[in-house]
Amino acid sequence: MSAPPGVSPDRPATIHDVAALSGVAASTVSRALSTPGRVNFRTRERIQAAAAELKYVPNAQAKALSSGRTKAVAVLVADITNPFFFDIIRGTQLQLKAAGYTQLLVDTEESDEVEVNTVEQLRQTADGLILTASRLSDEALAKVSATMPIVTINRDAPGVPSVMLDTPTATNQALDHLISLGHTSIAYLSGPDTSSSSRRRWAGLSAAGQERGVTVVRLGPFAPRTYSGAAAADALVHSGATAGIAFNDLIAIGMLQRLRERGVHVPQDMSIVGCDDIFGADFCSPPLTTVTAPVERAGRDAVTMLLGQLNPGFGTAPRSHAILPTHLTIRGSTGPAPLRNT
Repeated sequence: MSAPPGVSPDRPATIHDVAALSGVAASTVSRALSTPGRVNFRTRERIQAAAAELKYVPNAQAKALSSGRTKAVAVLVADITNPFFFDIIRGTQLQLKAAGYTQLLVDTEESDEVEVNTVEQLRQTADGLILTASRLSDEALAKVSATMPIVTINRDAPGVPSVMLDTPTATNQALDHLISLGHTSIAYLSGPDTSSSSRRRWAGLSAAGQERGVTVVRLGPFAPRTYSGAAAADALVHSGATAGIAFNDLIAIGMLQRLRERGVHVPQDMSIVGCDDIFGADFCSPPLTTVTAPVERAGRDAVTMLLGQLNPGFGTAPRSHAILPTHLTIRGSTGPAPLRNT
């Protein structure tokens, strides 16, 4: 792209400059930067690229520069080594950059103590926070939300703006998938006790199992990392279940490795389902059946919500809650229930 005539380092770019460079109307630029879900993906990408090239700062945000704001937003993730968070980080980064903000990335190490200390430290250095898979209590989140703009991802707390991935619906799809293959004894390999996502999935699976007349047991908790898969696999074999639904793909991948070591064939002897559809889930042996979610979009939507709090009056009225759909992706790690000798 080349800048339109009249744009120079001495004159800040306007919304009309961005519109001219990207070949769309100024109203489309406004929608793309404030409510990106209402604009075609390719058009939105072109507008964001033009805004970044011109260093465009919306009027409402330009006023913020003289109000003591830092123009930085902190994104807190529970475990930066978990591939699940990669797309969230990419989504928040792109959206913040297009809006003229800097992203501060913090790993809270799956610890509520680290998280609360980090939040306190960031009050003076960030205009707002995006907390992904927060381990804080509802009361702690409400207290933070009352003192500074925040949005949570995959963590629902009363009165706190949030973007939720509807994984319980897809894990119930996984249960139905396993039942259709003849499985009647299924285990849920749970995540950390502090994970609200794990609790929500277990509540959904437990209720669905009772409705469908199959046995669903909860095993764990297990740390959401690959090395926990060995213990999870051993617990699954010991439970007598013929299928397991893991809290996340990392646990599931570790389970595949351990079951192979034990001589348990997947899916002939045991079926395994993961959650998150991280990079590499389809490279496993066998490829992993798992829950797929629009993770990057969650990051983008969270930024849009946060910008609505930081810049009231810019664009449309900000949302305070969003639920994004998920679905089950069936691959080679699930198959018919094995025949049991009687």
